[in-house]
Amino acid sequence: MLADFLRLSLKALSERRTRAVLTIIGIAIGPLVLVMMSSVVGSYSNYIVERVTSLGQNAIAVFPTENYKLDEEDLNYIRTVRTITRAEPFYNTQGLLKRGTEDLKVSIFAVDYNMLFEAIGSLKIGEGTVPPESNIIYSIIGRKIAYKDGDKYFGLEDVLTLTIPKIEGGKITGKKTVNVIAGAILEEYGGALIVDPDSTVFMCFDAGKRLLGLDKWSGILVLVNDPANVKPTVSTLREHYEEKVQIIAFSSIAEAISSVTGAINFINFSTSLSAFAVAIAGVAATMITSVMERTREIGVMKAIGYTSSQILLMILLESIMMSLVGGAAGITCGVAGAYVLSSRGFTIGGIGESGIVLQLSPLITPQLIIQALTFTMLIGLFGGVLPAYRASKIPPVVALRYE
Repeated sequence: MLADFLRLSLKALSERRTRAVLTIIGIAIGPLVLVMMSSVVGSYSNYIVERVTSLGQNAIAVFPTENYKLDEEDLNYIRTVRTITRAEPFYNTQGLLKRGTEDLKVSIFAVDYNMLFEAIGSLKIGEGTVPPESNIIYSIIGRKIAYKDGDKYFGLEDVLTLTIPKIEGGKITGKKTVNVIAGAILEEYGGALIVDPDSTVFMCFDAGKRLLGLDKWSGILVLVNDPANVKPTVSTLREHYEEKVQIIAFSSIAEAISSVTGAINFINFSTSLSAFAVAIAGVAATMITSVMERTREIGVMKAIGYTSSQILLMILLESIMMSLVGGAAGITCGVAGAYVLSSRGFTIGGIGESGIVLQLSPLITPQLIIQALTFTMLIGLFGGVLPAYRASKIPPVVALRYE
């Protein structure tokens, strides 16, 4: 019986091909938008959160405001906070690196190496070894500095020429040239929004003052004993310093990004629901028209023994089959659209030479496909239930006399 109903439903749809195709296109829009946008947003948001989290769930950076200078007294206070296991100052500046015929914009950090690798746990040495802290001219360089498009520009023991701002009395008075030696090359990291290790030159802490000529700390890097204590520690530091410093907890940034992407996903989901609602109206209109055109046919079927429930099932099957075809088409186009959209890439400016360019595959999950299919099934049910009910209640005598 079910096979017969499926055959009758297909025949009915093929006889009204143009109307069925237009309805299917309307149905396909919802799953297309849902799959395409959700997979792309999910892929990029997961990557960004992962990268920020990799900086350290228990890491905090303390930056001075324009009118405040961090010193040994601040460092000693921070180290006395019960939840803090370690705190070390660092220097940071921007510079230009001469690489062949180009000037490459790089970040320069002078920081305790042990602290650096503790704060960024996924940071690894690809070539060479960590230089001794006592040798200020040796450095660790990022992968994008040493390599470009697979070609190696700098190797171990090569001299790098950096042009950096010359600072006197807290003001930039010109430029100065500094030569450093590549003691180690990092593995590719991929960027982390706040710092891009791939485009960074790392030096020992003493190099900040003795080699770079920086006269005040850029900030203090702090490690907390447990990620659960990060927020209380931030509150303690803010209460002590008030507006004198800026405090950034990397885990809080990850939470903020998750909240933003969650809001984007909600907006995308709401937009998809609007498309689904329109599709339900389209299916209902199509099926009501179909029932009106087939009133006499329904009367004949009832006259030869078909029950009201069988008529109801037959009409519902038509709407569900349109929904399944529309859902399959929408999901297929959504997957293709997601890959096209992802192939364009996403650039995060302000980091490294020209920002971080992310080019990721969309996050197509079974849960997303099931969700899209479920919604399209509901379109068929909700859009077809009223016309199917009306068809099942048509009296056979009235239907047979219908012209």
